[in-house]
Amino acid sequence: MFHITTAATLGIHATPVTVEADVSFGLNAFCLVGLPDTAVKEARDRIRAAIKNSGYSFPRGRVTVNLAPADVRKQGPLYDLPIALSILLATGEISCASIESCVFLGELALDGSVRAVQGTLTAAIMAKNRQISSIFVPMENTQEATAIGGLSVYGVNSLQSLVD
Repeated sequence: MFHITTAATLGIHATPVTVEADVSFGLNAFCLVGLPDTAVKEARDRIRAAIKNSGYSFPRGRVTVNLAPADVRKQGPLYDLPIALSILLATGEISCASIESCVFLGELALDGSVRAVQGTLTAAIMAKNRQISSIFVPMENTQEATAIGGLSVYGVNSLQSLVD
């Protein structure tokens, strides 16, 4: 199982959040667990459409995505990109060897493009403090993330461009 790192941001503080996905046989369902707020729960439809419209297959069966730790509230759409990546990795649609030393943030549009999010600076500070070497953020947020030295910052335009 792959673990994707993102961040729960609250003001000037960020807590690392691990995103993990499991795909199993059963009735079609897409469950998000780990104390997501309404905006995160609404991500299900955005993520499904973004994966499909980026040329990948959304899995049939039961998809369970865990946002850990479960006792930290997850707010906003910045989890879309890491959730989509975790699903694609769980299904074998994509593969990646060094994903665990990176942080991912980004809201997905239905066409798979990545939109700007709040909390990028805070997430970059968290990444640096935890000796994480790279952060992938929406293209519009790259300047904010590069304000924190010592990180490799990658701007992402779309889910497909990130995966390619």
